[in-house]
Amino acid sequence: MTAATGKTFGKIGIGAIALSAVAFTLIGIPSTTNAAPAGCPAGNFPDLSTSVGAGAGYDKPMISASCANNMLTVKSNGMISYPFTPKTPNSLKSQTWTWTIPVSPTVAKTKTAINTKMGTIGFTVTGIPIYGPMEGPMPAAEAYGDPVYNGILDSCGGHTGPASEYHDHYLGLDAQCNLSQRKVLGYALDGFPIYNAKGCLNAACTKTATFKSGYVQTKNPKTDAWGSYTYKSGQKGNVLDACNGRMEPDGTYGYHATTTFPYIIGCYKGTPVTQSGAAAGPMPPMGSANGPVVGGAPAGGPPPGGPGAPGAPGARPNQPPAV
Repeated sequence: MTAATGKTFGKIGIGAIALSAVAFTLIGIPSTTNAAPAGCPAGNFPDLSTSVGAGAGYDKPMISASCANNMLTVKSNGMISYPFTPKTPNSLKSQTWTWTIPVSPTVAKTKTAINTKMGTIGFTVTGIPIYGPMEGPMPAAEAYGDPVYNGILDSCGGHTGPASEYHDHYLGLDAQCNLSQRKVLGYALDGFPIYNAKGCLNAACTKTATFKSGYVQTKNPKTDAWGSYTYKSGQKGNVLDACNGRMEPDGTYGYHATTTFPYIIGCYKGTPVTQSGAAAGPMPPMGSANGPVVGGAPAGGPPPGGPGAPGAPGARPNQPPAV
């Protein structure tokens, strides 16, 4: 990691952060630890400069993260740090991503649904945009289907869209994905962190458990992903809430990436920040020759339905190891 710049005023802790200007610039591959830094979480973003990258002829990944006025700003060229495996007809090219989220997010009075959100709902610490667990209207045979169930993602959980943008629908924990050694895998646009499936059961974190999604499959998710899964409350065990997260022992909220639907986020627990530029645009419809659709989902939009979770048979990327 490169040296941090800027100044931090006061003593800052998780959940109660007061900072004036802290700036970090990082370009690189993950270290073997991921201890949350005090104050600005820019230290959660790994150095990817020595990664193998997407391959010969592709740009290497570039990420910068900085904090000011209690907001975290992350910029990325959206390039992956592992060999590119085409899973769609689309190419891979550098992008211009900028995400801004609160450093100290709060739980909202009501959660915000993402079942009709066709675009970025968060981003990984490796600088990759996160889309929801639903594809667009193309191909028609898999319209609005579950991309994990339909086997159209690489082993790291992503693929490229018509704008040549690589994005994740699932977070693979293969070693090459550069997330396997990390506790914080990314952030939702409401500012809450996305952890791996393992979570603390007490404040000292001397006891841990692996958490799982509370969604169950009710129909074939080849099409209409959100309408094919239903959240079941009252389940026993370490089951996450409908947003695929929980209140952590330290009193903060966090999402947890899971091996089953919705994989990353089921809804926003906090208030999502309206983004600008590419991060504010909708997901381009797969197979479109005209690039992004302006103004939202394509005509007709995704079918109505609520959040849901697979577990059903079907081609899917390599699953994260039990932790």
